[in-house]
Amino acid sequence: MILPETFIKRTKNLLGDEFWALKQALESNPPTSIRVNDKMEYIPSNERVDWCEKGYYLKERPLFTADPLFHAGVYYVQDASSMFLYQAVKQHFSNASKVLDLCAAPGGKSTLLTQYLPVSCLLVSNEIIRSRAYILAENIIKWGDANVIVTNNEAKDFAEVPGFFDAIVIDAPCSGEGMFRKDAGAIQEWSEYNVRLCVQRQRKIVAGVWEALKTEGILVYCTCTFNREENEENVQWICENLGAELLKIDVKGNHDITITDFGYRFYPHKTKGEGFFLTVLQKKSEISSPLKNKKDIKKGIKSFNKIGISPLLLIEPERWITFKDNNSIKAYYKKGFDDFMLIENHLKCMHSGILLGEIKGTDFIPSVCTALSKEFDIESCENVEVDYKNAISYLRKEAIQLPQSKRGYILVCYKSQPIGWVKNVGSRCNNLYPQEWRIRMKI
Repeated sequence: MILPETFIKRTKNLLGDEFWALKQALESNPPTSIRVNDKMEYIPSNERVDWCEKGYYLKERPLFTADPLFHAGVYYVQDASSMFLYQAVKQHFSNASKVLDLCAAPGGKSTLLTQYLPVSCLLVSNEIIRSRAYILAENIIKWGDANVIVTNNEAKDFAEVPGFFDAIVIDAPCSGEGMFRKDAGAIQEWSEYNVRLCVQRQRKIVAGVWEALKTEGILVYCTCTFNREENEENVQWICENLGAELLKIDVKGNHDITITDFGYRFYPHKTKGEGFFLTVLQKKSEISSPLKNKKDIKKGIKSFNKIGISPLLLIEPERWITFKDNNSIKAYYKKGFDDFMLIENHLKCMHSGILLGEIKGTDFIPSVCTALSKEFDIESCENVEVDYKNAISYLRKEAIQLPQSKRGYILVCYKSQPIGWVKNVGSRCNNLYPQEWRIRMKI
């Protein structure tokens, strides 16, 4: 690995003699870690991530694309260092009711947030780049939590909902120094000029979304870079210019985590993970223009039940509001429904709640969102277990042969985990797996 000379000089100034240990770590193979969903009992290894209860290290990196359980959302491939967000949630906003993950793609921190926040908490998971927002939505759907909205907005757009969020997580776009051993392109793109650009962009992002955080609300700011300009100096700027107070995290005996004046650092030569920085702040400034009047949030919403169509059953159906939106049938928690509609009316939403299915003529076509949802009552429909070969064929959107089963829509499961739907028409099964999600590589 050939590191830029300027980076070497700057990082030597930061770490002193420790730099050579860091350089050696950057030239080694990165560890592989995953975070397990609550969908099933799944223990992939004996080595856990100390700071996240569902985090595990794997002995080697498998081909995740070839594992149907990966596509079923049984686990998420996430760097162990970034799982430290769990401690911020647990210690500072575990009872939040409305949370924003501002720079969320591809979805690691959003799926962690839904895993450890209350089921009733509304998570708005945002990504400004539309192509990445589609990937984010796919990962949110596969993880299976219903109380999530995926949006495609700039930070400043959230000023439309001032004081709305109890907590905001900003995994700020950065110079990526902590990802050098995983991404050779990050080395080629690095420069002091780019560091300065990142600092300006990071401050603009935080300032743009600041009004959306309520007074006394929590801001988690993190990056995957080493330099102080994008980390500690930015945190100091937030405190001095926006009105925030630094909060501490108890690292619970994890002495390899480096505590600095403005946050917590993960160095690859000290902790088993990539380079990472995280801090927690509490907003002390007042909201300048509180949200006073809500739009007519129920305008245009038709009761699904009133049009005489019964959706596939959700667990505890009395908790849900279901309605028809054009030809799509959606379900939302009754509790917090107004907050869902408020966000949908003010921001560019790409996915929200559970898409139960679509109406085509007299037919109701169930959605993959329903199949993968934790709220879906699997026993409410015909389902069939498939072996590994058929599961992979299904995920490649190929025709598969099922054991003798009824005609109609059938839920396909692998190791008891739903992966999607087929329509059995007798002579064949139509594969309903989303075209854009299909496995493209040969396995």
